[in-house]
Amino acid sequence: MKRNAASAERAPREFGGAKGVLAMMAGFPSIMYYLWASAKYNNGQFLQPSSYTLSGLCEFFRTIGNYIAIGAYPSRYAITIFWTFVITQGIFYVTLPGVRTRGLPLKHRNNASLPYLCNAVWSFYTTIVILAALHLTNVFRITTILDQFGPLMSVAIISSFIITLTLYLGSLLFGERLFDKPHDLSGNPIYDYFMGASLNPRIGKLLDLKMFFEVRIPWFILFFLSVAAAVRQFENYGYVSPQILFVCFAHYLYANACAKGEELIVPTWDMAYEKFGFMLIFWNMAGVPFTYSHCTLFLAARNPKQYEWSSSYNIAIYALLICCYYVFDTCNSQKNRFRNQIHGLTTTRKSFPQLPWQTIKNPTFIRCANGGTLLTSGWYRYARKIHYTVDFFQSLSWAMITGFSSPLPYFYPCFFLIVLVHRVSRDIQKCKAKYGTDFDEYCRICPYLFIPYVF
Repeated sequence: MKRNAASAERAPREFGGAKGVLAMMAGFPSIMYYLWASAKYNNGQFLQPSSYTLSGLCEFFRTIGNYIAIGAYPSRYAITIFWTFVITQGIFYVTLPGVRTRGLPLKHRNNASLPYLCNAVWSFYTTIVILAALHLTNVFRITTILDQFGPLMSVAIISSFIITLTLYLGSLLFGERLFDKPHDLSGNPIYDYFMGASLNPRIGKLLDLKMFFEVRIPWFILFFLSVAAAVRQFENYGYVSPQILFVCFAHYLYANACAKGEELIVPTWDMAYEKFGFMLIFWNMAGVPFTYSHCTLFLAARNPKQYEWSSSYNIAIYALLICCYYVFDTCNSQKNRFRNQIHGLTTTRKSFPQLPWQTIKNPTFIRCANGGTLLTSGWYRYARKIHYTVDFFQSLSWAMITGFSSPLPYFYPCFFLIVLVHRVSRDIQKCKAKYGTDFDEYCRICPYLFIPYVF
């Protein structure tokens, strides 16, 4: 498909262009398999070749390939489990009650806004009840997803490639007749496959695929993996350790936060301007649930006697999580409720938990020349990206609860830090272009980026 000159000038070239994204499409699954093999077959330590000669490297890759063939083959059973879950969540998306809202005006749709039904919180608790019933009646033991981790991971990886290709070709060949029309293509099929061909692909009028994959697939699976680890530990040892309880609690908080605030995702930059391609599909379907869970895998694979940390250490990590979650929840709530106040929207959901200082009374802000607003009170008065700061420290607490004997649980916070740095640099560039001198004034009033009075 040809693009015009204006499109060529607008076309983003992030991640090193076609060569960079091709390397990432090969590298992301490779990293996932390497981490999984290290966790399962090397006691949580990085697998290494016997030598860095050609023969040593060939043997190394052959060994990992054998591990994948033995322990991560995408069996029919794993396909059934994974896609039963995905399809069930899709049914919940269009049938369960929820909040109806509309997205931002979309220029490529003549400033029309799309309708959304936000019911992830209903989907979350309905799924919990159903899985509990299936487990207790022995129809489907929840520990199965832990036993089938490798095959499920492979199914998720393969599915992400297939779904991306389906959406890419569907948008190019059929446009809105099937999913959504292509938007601002670069002209390079590899790059456009990675970044996405369309902004808002949908099945029917209501099932928005970008919204669907944002919360229900990654964070629900992550939480249920931790629950499976807790059940397995109780079955084997007769109790659940504070560390396993921690990851269950942490992953519940995060999944529940994403679900209860789903309607707040609708007006974000990602929903309105980020195309839905391999990058988002892969990480939501495979990357998040099957790499962010290495803290759970570490704990599940060991006798709890091996990680009996001191009470003071456990309390400190729990306190870190709770404090960071409080700021994470309330600062995001402040930002989004302020946005609603500006637009005259007064409806506020009462989903659990409701925390103090979720709404700023009489907020201060900059009224920008372009008609936008920049919030200068609440948590954002102290640091412009404080929600990223506490989000990172939450991820760090997930790793720290496992101790320091394995590097694998620390993949998530390290990777997440890289993602956040990229997001912040992108956000700053876009804000400078969008707000101009008003953004300079905003930085003067709110000088700190991540940590109040420090940085």
